[in-house]
Amino acid sequence: MALDVMIVDDSAAIRKILHRVLVQADVPLGKVLEAGDGREALEKLKNSPVGLILSDINMPNMDGLELLGALKSQDSTKSVPVIMVTTEGSSSRVMEAVNLGASGYVRKPFTAEQIKEKLAGLI
Repeated sequence: MALDVMIVDDSAAIRKILHRVLVQADVPLGKVLEAGDGREALEKLKNSPVGLILSDINMPNMDGLELLGALKSQDSTKSVPVIMVTTEGSSSRVMEAVNLGASGYVRKPFTAEQIKEKLAGLI
């Protein structure tokens, strides 16, 4: 069954890399939506629900933690698994993401194997 995914990162290059990694990890992809920040992601999710979200933490306008909080507070998105993909070295920010409801996190730079491992129990 194909999985619709949203990739949220302010770097277009990272979004493309994540898309490629999902393909390499044999994730059965449906639609792959992209957003440059949390605000754009929330706007796109209104019309296009997804089954998985991969999000950076550090972004302009609305960061990944704010996005995560907004997603978990809405009935339509609260059950969607969110994996944080970040350069964030601070364990307090990562723990904050987990406490807000993130399903897991992967540190950049990442490998296809790490992404596949994180998704194993979710899809």
